[in-house]
Amino acid sequence: MSNTMKKTLFTILLAAVSSIMFAAQPYFRATWVSTVANIDFPTKAAIGNYEQQKADMIAMLDAFQDMHLNAIVFQVRPTADALYASELEPWSAWLTGKQGEAATYDPLEFVCAEAHKRGIDVHVWINPYRVTGGGSQIEDIASTHIFHQHPEWFVKYGTQWYFEPSLQETRDFLCKVVADLVTRYDIQAIHMDDYFYPYPVSGQDFPDAEAFAKNPRGFDNIGDWRRDNVNLAIEQVRNTINSIKPHVQFGISPFGIWRNKKNDPRGSETNGLQNYDQLYADILLWMEKGWIDYVVPQLYWEIGKKVADYEILAHWWAQHATDKCRVYIGMAPYHLGNPKAAAAWNEGNEICRQLRLNRTIEGITGECYFPANVLLKNHHNVADSLKQVFYPTYVSAPRK
Repeated sequence: MSNTMKKTLFTILLAAVSSIMFAAQPYFRATWVSTVANIDFPTKAAIGNYEQQKADMIAMLDAFQDMHLNAIVFQVRPTADALYASELEPWSAWLTGKQGEAATYDPLEFVCAEAHKRGIDVHVWINPYRVTGGGSQIEDIASTHIFHQHPEWFVKYGTQWYFEPSLQETRDFLCKVVADLVTRYDIQAIHMDDYFYPYPVSGQDFPDAEAFAKNPRGFDNIGDWRRDNVNLAIEQVRNTINSIKPHVQFGISPFGIWRNKKNDPRGSETNGLQNYDQLYADILLWMEKGWIDYVVPQLYWEIGKKVADYEILAHWWAQHATDKCRVYIGMAPYHLGNPKAAAAWNEGNEICRQLRLNRTIEGITGECYFPANVLLKNHHNVADSLKQVFYPTYVSAPRK
């Protein structure tokens, strides 16, 4: 064998070994399993049919395992209710058909056992403030709900009801729920999404002016006060988790824009709604403080979109990854095949373009897909692409 051939063979082998080593690194490959309005689980046909729910969940987890996913983000508290056996909040109507009516099994316990058999981590998804939503109304909540015990903790905004975020009682109750979940279940993370202060309702302000006037805590600006309300909750949740099981992670999946650069030099070159200003969620602060272990910005736009370009935002978030806080990307396969979506989602597989881009950006260490049912239906062959191209072999999910 000539020296040239030896060098060529060595180069090929080195590249192959490097590829294997890179592939073996922990990388978040997840999907959100939504229960609100029965988006993913259980199906409406399986409400109250617990054996069918178990069979459906096993089929779902088998499919995720086949795609080489390594985590699910399972929604267990969509509207201050529970898809698990809780003494703090009533059973969810999305599970049983009527809020407060008991199920004959514990879905979270079942999911943890079955997911772990398949090498899939369980991140427990809770909503901190929402009491109604997804079609539910205040008249539908159970008599045992905390709303009836402490109506002074809640406010109505638009057509929906929420915990009042400024109250210490709200934060304490939230942390009781978190402590219960972390203590009793073999979970890998507590996860919250983008619903902090609710998305703005046209022509209405969130009804907390009186609470601000009574207890401004030294703030002159209601926006700064609202952000501090959420900051206090995030820090208290972090401390609650650490006091019980420090290895359990805390992750947030925010709306995809922190701030626009025109409003803040640290912001992104975008022109959309902002976490900081409209939802009062200062994600960068939480990342810098180490209050959260990972962030999954919901980049539900296509590459090249003028007001919110996926490529610009992927780079922006990746630049803020630290040793304290990893950055995964929230992906939107629900746009695939949707005639109302931008042309990019229908002229080719935009998800594949985005995944190829992710692999060129230092600081991105995972993806999460919304919703799970689109992966299961394999829209535009997205599941096949994951299994055959982007996730050809199994790797473990990152942990603390």
